[in-house]
Amino acid sequence: MIDNCLEFYNKKLPFNIHSVAEALLLILDSTPESLIPHSMQTDCFNASANYAECKKIILSLPSLNRTVFLYLCSFLQELLSHSSENNLDAKTIATLFGGIFIRDSPQTKTKSQMNVSRTKSMQQTLDRKKANFVYHFLVNDQSDLIFEWQEEDAFDEIRIKLDKVYGENCMIQNLENLILPEDSVSHLPDIKDFSVNPVFPNRTALMHLYNLALSRSFFFSYILQARFIRPVINDTYDPGMMYYFLSTLADVAANPYINASAVYFAPNMSYSSSYRGFFNKTFPKFAPRTFREDDFNDPVHLERISTLNTFSVQDLGGFSSESESEDYTKHYKTANEWYRFWLPDNVNQRHDTKTTYQVAIRYANNTNETFTFHGPPAADENRSPVQWTRPYFDCKRSNKWLIAAVAPVVDIFPRHTGFRHIEFPTYTAAIVLELDFERIDINQCPSGPGNNGKNRFANTSRCKIETTECEPLHGWGFRRGGYQCRCKPSYRLPNVVRRPFLGEIIERATAEQYYNMFDCVKIGWIHKVPVRWEKATPIIKEKYLEMNYAYKNYTPGPGSIHDTHKNIDEVLKFIHGVNENTCKNYSPEQLQLTGDFGFDAQEFFANQARMATRLSNFISAFLQISDPKEVYSGKRVADKPLTEDQIIAETLAILAGDLRIFTVGTYWDINKFTNRTLFAPYAYKILENNEETSRKFKIEDLARLNKPSEIYTNRNFFKVLKERWSTNFDSLEKYNIKMKIRNDESGENLKRYEHYPTYYKAANLHHGDWSDPYFDCEGQVKKWVITYSSPFFGYDSLKYKLEFKGVVSVSMDLLALDLNQCPDKYFHPNAFRDTHKCDRQTSYCVPILGRGYYSGGYKCECLQGYEYPFEDPITYYDGQVVEAEFQKIVEDKETKYDMFHCRLAVASSKTKV
Repeated sequence: MIDNCLEFYNKKLPFNIHSVAEALLLILDSTPESLIPHSMQTDCFNASANYAECKKIILSLPSLNRTVFLYLCSFLQELLSHSSENNLDAKTIATLFGGIFIRDSPQTKTKSQMNVSRTKSMQQTLDRKKANFVYHFLVNDQSDLIFEWQEEDAFDEIRIKLDKVYGENCMIQNLENLILPEDSVSHLPDIKDFSVNPVFPNRTALMHLYNLALSRSFFFSYILQARFIRPVINDTYDPGMMYYFLSTLADVAANPYINASAVYFAPNMSYSSSYRGFFNKTFPKFAPRTFREDDFNDPVHLERISTLNTFSVQDLGGFSSESESEDYTKHYKTANEWYRFWLPDNVNQRHDTKTTYQVAIRYANNTNETFTFHGPPAADENRSPVQWTRPYFDCKRSNKWLIAAVAPVVDIFPRHTGFRHIEFPTYTAAIVLELDFERIDINQCPSGPGNNGKNRFANTSRCKIETTECEPLHGWGFRRGGYQCRCKPSYRLPNVVRRPFLGEIIERATAEQYYNMFDCVKIGWIHKVPVRWEKATPIIKEKYLEMNYAYKNYTPGPGSIHDTHKNIDEVLKFIHGVNENTCKNYSPEQLQLTGDFGFDAQEFFANQARMATRLSNFISAFLQISDPKEVYSGKRVADKPLTEDQIIAETLAILAGDLRIFTVGTYWDINKFTNRTLFAPYAYKILENNEETSRKFKIEDLARLNKPSEIYTNRNFFKVLKERWSTNFDSLEKYNIKMKIRNDESGENLKRYEHYPTYYKAANLHHGDWSDPYFDCEGQVKKWVITYSSPFFGYDSLKYKLEFKGVVSVSMDLLALDLNQCPDKYFHPNAFRDTHKCDRQTSYCVPILGRGYYSGGYKCECLQGYEYPFEDPITYYDGQVVEAEFQKIVEDKETKYDMFHCRLAVASSKTKV
């Protein structure tokens, strides 16, 4: 009767509540073994006076016993909360349930019956200890025990180290407390792997940090050696101090993920044009650095909001010679691994220790020049051009845990000797870009094929390895739960579960939830994969062609891209069929795709767009902050206006630093560049034999073109941005700067910049313009490309208001994009939306990354209530196989396409296979 009332719940029970309590006691007393096993009862008696020891015993119980014990204790605590009504107290309950939870073994009972007089006092002592043991769990909070099933692991170890150090105590910490183990960050990007393995979303921020460090390495190496392009005169073409400061500022300002950027020069290796009479002289130390400040409490923002747009810029080389603790070159300087990666450099009087790169330059007057310069190591060399530090605490600066990408700067040293044979290519500085460690995703999945390498957090996921396997997710940062638990082959999700188990939910589960949930169900009957196939019958063929109508009625060739219902195979056949030899057979209109063919490009190429945004940000900052006519006291002189060499070097650096970028252009508006009517350096790569990387580049000044159709100011991307930013600049991003510079050329101390604080306005990533995809048949790189353009701004001649100055543009290979054939919201502009071939009644489409601009970049997962029926190492139908088999139906060949269905999940898990 009690069982029926509990199953068919009724508010009015037809019996007394004491009957239910008695039934509970009888059930617990009738089990073969007590809730706490007989083998552990002695430990319970010994620990009965110590709550901490009692907790350890409960945690060591089998999972089922522990869950029931904690559940019953929670129920009894709820019962005691109504003691004013039921007149119960904790001691009475503990005495009653102590003998139930810790029941004597049959052997003990037999001995007691044989010697009653001897064991009576002993039995009273044991009963008292049983009651004391249970009493602890009735009067203390048990919430911590609910999650104690999660054992301490590597994540907890690192979390403790992170929390141990903060801004107030970092100066007195040992060095080992300020640095995390090397394997705390796994799967670090390396240029050697870029063309081999796809870079997944959880490593795109690190990849951009890598590319930007490499780009800045190319820039400074080029510009420091650019003096060999010009005649030798008593002036230097080196950038001034303001150029260095604003360059590091733009690195951080243009990318919200980057925390700091710096250029650390080796002692007496930094030349400057910022001091009068300073020719062929060096700074003792020079290290311009920018880091992002938390401006929540900054008086500039009366709204008390954090904008992330306030930056501290200072020269870390400006310190007293007596203050060695601030010397970044010292080996005991806190966490300065970035300096020792490349500096000091001992070349042993050899000229062949540094990699050479070649740039062919064509100027506006149609004169040509080939310049060879030394740069960072190339992708095909043993040492990577960018090194990664261990995560470290940035003490007394940003006071955050950071990880840095470090690249070298090459110069010919010593300078101006007049004897080239004693001037050697040498690493003179290190580019250091830093990222917040806690923004980086960790990988908790076990190591294995496709997930190899050093990883401290490997195998810390909570997936149940008997029935599930771990798959990492992106966007979680340094916290648990960045994964999902998928069913292993031959297992399926329970019928009440729609998607794989999320790690975030598993990590928050109580012990009861964890041990009773998050399991996959064994598939009862598994088929062998058939090996013989037949042609589809006319009825079956007609059925599938009706479901995919575009295969019955379509337009071949370039017309296929304009069909309402697109035949994806015909569209891709046309796109992949256009190359530098065949593009002339088509009109410009036929080589222009609509914007939905570049779906997801804004996310996929976001890092490349940020490279353009970074340069436009820098030019805007330089034009608005640096005034070449400003006069300072003492020997310091203002930076000169931007030079052709500097803009050419910046353009080249973007191209050399990012393998996904194929062309870069910096286009200045009419009469906006110093002493030039038009100026537009345009850089592109020279790739031979399908190379992914190159040491040869070409740069042309497009100002040399004079046909109306060729002039860059008439091109669509330039006109669109110029019209958009012709009058109103209110929506531009505002960047606040607090700059400190050296007091004099010796750098014994720092002082505030004359305009402190100051600000400038520049475009962010969303202010730029994405072009529609097109085939650049008339260009230097004949590919299907998509272009991103970012505008830059400066003051007018009266220094009164901002005006549009020009555009930075980068182009990427459209075919590097991943096609998304899965269903999506109707307003998402995707030309290939819902063109997958999954069986829609039993499965759903999930995109797969890294498949490129080809059909089949998805998998068909079984819907809720369905199961994958075959004996297979995977649990889904691969989109590439599905597309290939569907094409065989179209071509009337033998096919297995009709087999790609999921089976209704009704087979018993106990069925023998």
